Amino acid sequence: MDAKNEWLRHAVATVAYRAGKSVRGAPASFAGFRAGPTSRTAAQILSHMSDLFDWALSIAEGRERWGTSSSLGWDEEVVRFFQKLEAFDAYLASGNALAASPERLFQGPIADALTHVGQLTMMRRLAEAPVKGENYFKADIAVGRLGMAQQPAAREFD
Repeated sequence: MDAKNEWLRHAVATVAYRAGKSVRGAPASFAGFRAGPTSRTAAQILSHMSDLFDWALSIAEGRERWGTSSSLGWDEEVVRFFQKLEAFDAYLASGNALAASPERLFQGPIADALTHVGQLTMMRRLAEAPVKGENYFKADIAVGRLGMAQQPAAREFD
């Protein structure tokens, strides 16, 4: 596997680590939380993030397509999101050729997902269910570790 593909897999693992932190322990009411009257709910944002990784996989496979999924219940949406990450990473790990450059895959769906992780984290604070800050430089993020179960934070702050 070339270095750029390995780097892209690390970026996907970073999304998994940070997204896991933003959704883990969220109260049931968080799914319907909106930052404002015209903004998406937390569940709609997470659904969009799943769609981003469906899109990323379709681009990588050379059959680009966009689809907008209906939002599921929070727990089901969390499961779906991590399944989509795993499917995209499995393609990256397969050694199959990418139909787009790693840079373009990063600048599109992956960077967009990281933006939405930040939105969810901010929304948790607004919903009075904050996520602790962390020194992400010290985080134990590993290629292929993509589920909700992640290593504990090396250094969190209040």
